[in-house]
Amino acid sequence: MEYHSDRFRDFSLLFLQNGLQPVALLPANIVGDVVYSHAGLTFGGLICGYSMTTNLMLEISRILVEYLKSMSVKNLVYKAIPHIYHSVPAEEDLYALFRYDAKLLKREVTSAIPMPAERFHKNRNWAIKKAERNHVIVEKSDDLEQFMSILTRMLVARHELKPVHTYEEMNRLASTFPDNIKLFAAYKGDVMLAGVIVYESSNVAHAQYSANTEEGMKMGALDAVYGHLVNDYYREKRYFDFGISTEGGGRHLNIGLIRYKEAFKARAVMQDTYELKI
Repeated sequence: MEYHSDRFRDFSLLFLQNGLQPVALLPANIVGDVVYSHAGLTFGGLICGYSMTTNLMLEISRILVEYLKSMSVKNLVYKAIPHIYHSVPAEEDLYALFRYDAKLLKREVTSAIPMPAERFHKNRNWAIKKAERNHVIVEKSDDLEQFMSILTRMLVARHELKPVHTYEEMNRLASTFPDNIKLFAAYKGDVMLAGVIVYESSNVAHAQYSANTEEGMKMGALDAVYGHLVNDYYREKRYFDFGISTEGGGRHLNIGLIRYKEAFKARAVMQDTYELKI
């Protein structure tokens, strides 16, 4: 988290049992009298180990609320970690939020494939075969600069937006976590046509960014990258997560985007954010 620490006032908390044993931690930041878990992370929420129990989570929640009151905090905005990222069932925090009358603030839809994948929809298979006919090659790449340039041009042209990460930030993250952040790209000769940056955790391969050039769209290049990731490189993971297809806190669904993901046989997983009045 250090790469964007200048943008956030840290409020991360560590919970100790008997004053010694860490049992949970909460990555968090504070803005005014509102605490966020953590606004600079894709996923937030309490992180805990295998020894967590429901009753212990209720006690942690009680202590958390008391502490926030003592710090004159008015609201806690809590991003729950989607269940596919848990190593074991671990939704004790959702029960604690219910007990404290937390309100569902946002419900975003991410699309994930349980692995190994089923056969894709015929349109996606057709696009992958088209890439093969055009001699498109998919491989792991170190050329983050070229990919981020393609991504930036695509986002500006389609949505008048820029990526959340700059090339410098993305390069720093990938260099710091080479086993967890990887770029896969489709090439025609030496020309990059499309690519996907994957954030890899124990159970999930998450597509953080994807981009396609105009030429890549004609050749099925992005489909070829996803086909390689799902069918080959990450077939041993529990899930492949394409990311969200919603905007406005989940109130607007991008139909075209989610249809594309669902054609790979991805299904909906909720990415929820709660607000707790302190």
